[in-house]
Amino acid sequence: MAWWLAALVLFGCLTALFLAALPAAFAFFGINIVGAWVWLGGDAGLIQLVRNGVASISSFTLTPIPFFILMGEVLFHTGVAMKAIDAIDRLIARVPGRLSVVAVVSGTVFSAISGSTIATTALLGSLLLPEMLRRGYHPNMAMGPIIAIGGVDMLIPPSALAVLLGSLADISISRLLIGGIVPGVLLAVLFVGWIVGRAVANPSLAPAFEHQDLPFRARWMPLLVYVLPLLLIFVVVVAAMVAGWATPTESAALGAVATVLVAWIYRSLTWSKLMRALKGTAAISGVILFIIIGATTFAQILTFSGATNGLVSAVRAANLGPALVLTAMMVILLVLGCFVDQVSMMLITLPFFTPLVAQYGFDPVWFGVLFLICMQLGLLTPPFGMLLFTMKSVAPPHITMAQVYHAAFPYVILGIAVLVIVIFIPALATWLPNVLMGS
Repeated sequence: MAWWLAALVLFGCLTALFLAALPAAFAFFGINIVGAWVWLGGDAGLIQLVRNGVASISSFTLTPIPFFILMGEVLFHTGVAMKAIDAIDRLIARVPGRLSVVAVVSGTVFSAISGSTIATTALLGSLLLPEMLRRGYHPNMAMGPIIAIGGVDMLIPPSALAVLLGSLADISISRLLIGGIVPGVLLAVLFVGWIVGRAVANPSLAPAFEHQDLPFRARWMPLLVYVLPLLLIFVVVVAAMVAGWATPTESAALGAVATVLVAWIYRSLTWSKLMRALKGTAAISGVILFIIIGATTFAQILTFSGATNGLVSAVRAANLGPALVLTAMMVILLVLGCFVDQVSMMLITLPFFTPLVAQYGFDPVWFGVLFLICMQLGLLTPPFGMLLFTMKSVAPPHITMAQVYHAAFPYVILGIAVLVIVIFIPALATWLPNVLMGS
């Protein structure tokens, strides 16, 4: 069978299963059973299917994922995150669109201590959205920042998906985690600039300057008590990796232990809350790892069918320039992000993209950060952006899905702008890892 026909059959069947609303893990398993029988050798192929599944989740590089997710789950279930939001709310005053800015700043802080994008959006949406709508914020000004800042969680460590991407694409996980910091902060700054600019240009979108006339101690003390310790956890996690004191896995474990200790010190940790956090961590991690099991064999089937080598050879024979190849890969990721989840995006494209990255000599950390930005955009793009549905689930009943889409649109444009900026200025992704960890 020609390589292009094998690729068409495999991806066509996978797309059909996705459109039938079959969960990604089961879609991959269904394709794998047939593909293993046809291309990996009948019974021997099915045995290899089982071996691949065991080997894929036995990788030590994947162990930071549950620890990073646990950090966010503990913060949200113990209520520590809500105390941090209140502290940030007290600090920010006399800013147009103040609560929208509070949402962005709070989400950025949580991005530095949480590996759960959905949890960040759900928490901010359930806490801030009703109050913003009650005060007269336009739905776009209320929902847009909350939806958008959830995606930044993917860029700023700890990021479970960055760990997964580094593991699957053979990119240094430590460098990739650090490389996302500058683009993530840049994205948050652009969000704040957009919010303030829109509130100034059209005051009807948000109430006039809102502020609390609080004394100095009441304004700053909650920040020192509830926000600074959380940021110190982020510093410890990153510093441990940068200094070589700990591997990414050990740093993630250190961060998880520190988060639990902080919640205990605040007297917010109970056994029931800890069990809810552990159950949430197990559920999210299980979904990710289950998809990995299915997708590992899928990548191997693509190789044995000749689809991977055939595509790479066709690109090489076409003598396409690096800029055109990179643009094509980014466009593919942006389109895929509209329809499939982020883990599936990685597992579908990396078997093809990784050889092309090596062939064209792209910096792997730079490419990994670009990949993360595209996945972040996939969370915001209709029709199936995960954070769009998360926002709809916590929004009041009168908010329509069309309003959610409309609220996210400006932030998708800002995300694409950051993607283009990082493409033309690779140092935004590579400078910090090189400075902290050496060239």
